Amino acid sequence: MYQASQPAYNVFDKVAVLYKGRQIYFGSTALAKQYFVDMGYRCPDRQTTADFLTSLTNPAERVVREGFENRVPRTPDEFATVWKGSDVRASLMEEIFAFEEEHPLDGSGEEKFVATRQAHKASLVTPQSPYTISMPMQIWLCMTRGYQRLLGDWLFFVVTVGGNLVISLVLGSIFFDLPSDASSMNSRCILLFFAILFNGLSSALEILTLYVQRPIVEKHARYALYHPASEAISSTICDLPSKILSTLAFNIPLYFMAKLRQEADAFFIFLLFGFTTTLSMSMIIRTIGQTSRTIHQALTPAAIFILSLVIYTGFILPTRDMKGWLRWINYINPIAYAFESLVANEFNGRQFPCPSFVPAYPNAAPNERTCSVAGAAPGADFVDGDFYINATFSYYKSHIWRYVLLFWMFLRLHRLLHGEVLIFRRGHSVPTLSKNSSDEETGQPERVYQHEKSEGHAPQSGVKQSAIHKSQSVFHWKDVCYDISIKGNNRRILDKASGWVKPGTLTALMGSTGAGKTTLLDVLANRVTMGVVTGDILVNGVLRDQSFQRKAGYVQQQDIHLETSTVREALRFSAMLRQPAAVSKQEKYDYVEEVIGLLEMEAYADAIVGVPGEGKSSTGLCTSFSRTVKLIRTTTGLNVEQRKRLTIGVELAAKPDLLLFLDEPTSGLDSQTAWSISSLIRKLSEKGQAILVTIHQPSALLFQQFDRLLLLAHGGKTVYFGDIGENSRVLTSYFEQYGATPCGQDENPAEWMLKVIGAAPGAKAERDWPETWKESHECAEMRRELERLEQGVAANGSTSSPDEMSTYAAPFHVQLALCTELVFQQYWRTPSYIYSKLILSGGTSLFIGVSFYNSPLTMQGLQSQMFSIFMLLVVFAFLVYQTMPNFILQREQYEARERASRAYSWYVFVLVNIIVELPWNTLAAIVIFFPFYYLVGMYRNAIPTDAVTERGGLMFLLIWAFMLFESTFADMVVAGVPTAEIGATLSLLLFALCLIFCGVIVPVNALPGFWKFMYRVSPLTYRVEGLLSTGLAHNKVNCSQLELLQFSPANGTACGDYMAPYMQMAGGSVFNANSTDICQFCPLATTDAFLTTISTSYGR
Repeated sequence: MYQASQPAYNVFDKVAVLYKGRQIYFGSTALAKQYFVDMGYRCPDRQTTADFLTSLTNPAERVVREGFENRVPRTPDEFATVWKGSDVRASLMEEIFAFEEEHPLDGSGEEKFVATRQAHKASLVTPQSPYTISMPMQIWLCMTRGYQRLLGDWLFFVVTVGGNLVISLVLGSIFFDLPSDASSMNSRCILLFFAILFNGLSSALEILTLYVQRPIVEKHARYALYHPASEAISSTICDLPSKILSTLAFNIPLYFMAKLRQEADAFFIFLLFGFTTTLSMSMIIRTIGQTSRTIHQALTPAAIFILSLVIYTGFILPTRDMKGWLRWINYINPIAYAFESLVANEFNGRQFPCPSFVPAYPNAAPNERTCSVAGAAPGADFVDGDFYINATFSYYKSHIWRYVLLFWMFLRLHRLLHGEVLIFRRGHSVPTLSKNSSDEETGQPERVYQHEKSEGHAPQSGVKQSAIHKSQSVFHWKDVCYDISIKGNNRRILDKASGWVKPGTLTALMGSTGAGKTTLLDVLANRVTMGVVTGDILVNGVLRDQSFQRKAGYVQQQDIHLETSTVREALRFSAMLRQPAAVSKQEKYDYVEEVIGLLEMEAYADAIVGVPGEGKSSTGLCTSFSRTVKLIRTTTGLNVEQRKRLTIGVELAAKPDLLLFLDEPTSGLDSQTAWSISSLIRKLSEKGQAILVTIHQPSALLFQQFDRLLLLAHGGKTVYFGDIGENSRVLTSYFEQYGATPCGQDENPAEWMLKVIGAAPGAKAERDWPETWKESHECAEMRRELERLEQGVAANGSTSSPDEMSTYAAPFHVQLALCTELVFQQYWRTPSYIYSKLILSGGTSLFIGVSFYNSPLTMQGLQSQMFSIFMLLVVFAFLVYQTMPNFILQREQYEARERASRAYSWYVFVLVNIIVELPWNTLAAIVIFFPFYYLVGMYRNAIPTDAVTERGGLMFLLIWAFMLFESTFADMVVAGVPTAEIGATLSLLLFALCLIFCGVIVPVNALPGFWKFMYRVSPLTYRVEGLLSTGLAHNKVNCSQLELLQFSPANGTACGDYMAPYMQMAGGSVFNANSTDICQFCPLATTDAFLTTISTSYGR
């Protein structure tokens, strides 16, 4: 227990006292205090027994009785030796022996225990199982929690379902009312492909949610609350409503708006495969997530895996064109089976009339023309659906139901499968960091090392600790009220709070839970962003100006730090940005060293802050911008006390001119750490700092550290403001004179005071203490002092310079330079993001290049090269998902501390995130360019044009611009949403819209009139136009035999002469121009004609 009160301590029967791993007492709680008093230690007045026992393990806190100075034990070994020879331990051992004789380990007691334990278990749980309830019960409870979690995060659910509906309506409007003739056959295939693709990819976002929930599931599994498989099964079931609604929201509007096959069985087959594809891809994504340790590691294989499923569906790359070494992917691809089933479901047994023929001569005989759609029989005026899908994709209707069974086998398989650091600069590392030296409760290494001075970091000679900046201003407030509106009703949170904080004094702000302590602190610190504040808040009798927030330090309750910075770097960053620009860099660095010395952080000044609870033991090296850092990876970074000292140090390093605010700095700490922090705060006040601290039920000794108290009752009403006095005499006298029960000699004044005003559990106030305060002599004295402060100091006027009045201390270019260096450093010291980005970029590019290797300049080859660019754009989504968590981390740091303290502007924050991504995006563009450009074969297309260098350079610049767009797009989307999950959902929606209207899926000429503007609005349009025209322009097209249209010329005319009028109008080329028997016609003659179909050209 942390900071246990005396009543809480008295509840327990036994207490164990440990000192650096050695037991120095175990026995009755009632006898523990006297045991150590008899040993020679003194328990100070009003100190609780728990605090007394804790203080014995700290040489700086324990007090030796007079006359026992040379007789008491001091080291852990000496304490343990005394304990082993004590009568208390002898009595304890007798109790243990007696208990063992009465209850031997192999006796009936063990059998009774096993039987009792089994009786507590559910009926289906085996005796060997560590779990108390059965698997079905675990699943049910996890499901209950899962649905509660969904209700609590309804926004994500609404965005997901709503996004699917929006995409469905957009896509349906583009393919609205497809005609029943052969001109719609390709459009139907594109629509079905995109539909199955969207159904599958909508599950990709689950990888982000998985990593949010993973720490909780792992913790519960360690406690044997439930088997991880129970959570996996329950999460699948809980996600079913969301998946069903998402499937219905996307597929139903799309199906009927596009006027796909209007038959009931066809419609339900369409829904069935849409839903099973979503489930199957969900299981695959979760399986990938389970095999990866971090989100960055998971996104790379997930992206490549999904990319492989999309490419090897059979639409982008027909099976006959798949390379032999990767053909096997098509066989294990659930999306391929779903796409084949939907195509067969749509085209089976249907005949599509031909709306146009080649050549389109009005008097041509049936055998002298042919339908322009693949799969049409020569001379026929319709296209048979079964023949079309067989000739184009090798698909058959009979495969549908076997694929349904195959899908459920996929689901079952994946359902089963689904089942760092403390760093020191070189030369400053800890000599020994072994398991034996770690604190099991805090998970931290013991601080047994000594600080070694490092060249360049020691302060200049002549700089002393007394150089710590002293406050010169008096901060005071009068009749401060704070009102907020809740559901249209006005609610007062603070009610006429008044007081002051003077230099060199330590003021406590206390009250019951919900009394408004933190709210008052935020109001005084000018950190509230809603509601109405009234009253006077003054500095030296003058209202606060826009520079107030940067001149006042605010130590938050949460220790928010950038995990990759060292302690010294964090302090220097604060000093450089928040101290006046007129102060030199060396002076700021020297002041930082003074802060380090004052806070006693020399031993870990070069330690990386780290993340508590993460990392494993290992070592390595990383290079900073100015020095090499040696990584010593332990279970955690800085411990709780070290982090709290750093939090205070960051505010001190800013050299606040006015005062320090601290929000519950001792909450959640053990007694020893709390005492250490309170002593530190006391030391700061003695150095001349004006300090206001919110604190919750401190111990008597900790409470005595404060000079003055502002006590609030429920509703933000003042109960007391004034001195505490030695041994709390002034405070207790005030309440006792108005009828409060006298404070006992052994009572904690802080707890007694809260009990008197009815703020303690079970306590009830005997009078209206806020009204008592208003009518008291002490209140009148306080108001007279406030008037004196306001009138006396304000008469001097304000002599602040314009620089002192500015919102930010550092100019814009300094903010930009420092923040850029900090974020670059963060990226460099967390290389997993960089590695993942480069591997994702290079891996997907290599995979696309290998899949579309040396695509020829046939009609299908042109389609393949166009879709290779399309697949490169699909990688965009995963790059965005990688970028968002980093931006969220930076934003949390900025919004929680930097913005409120006016360290730097939001312009700098946004600009820095763009700048830092530039080099990594450039490197990613390089690793994308070479595999993609050369393996796909686009470099060969430039050879006939004699512009190899020009086109290669232009292709690289287009890819580089695409990477820049990716990172800025991610920043734009996630900047306005609370979590990366919602940001990813929104980005998927926006990305899908950009992808739909980029001209690949639907050419601009085929778009409905009201959607044509989206073609120009979509940023991907220009990427596609640029990449395609650069890669394909000014080349001849050579159709393959399967692509040639065959028909007979009229009256034995040569094919070239017969087709000349048509080619002059519609283009194309005749393969056998001199033949008079069967003409073989290629609809495209040049790649420029192909580019015209998507409304682009190389000249643009």
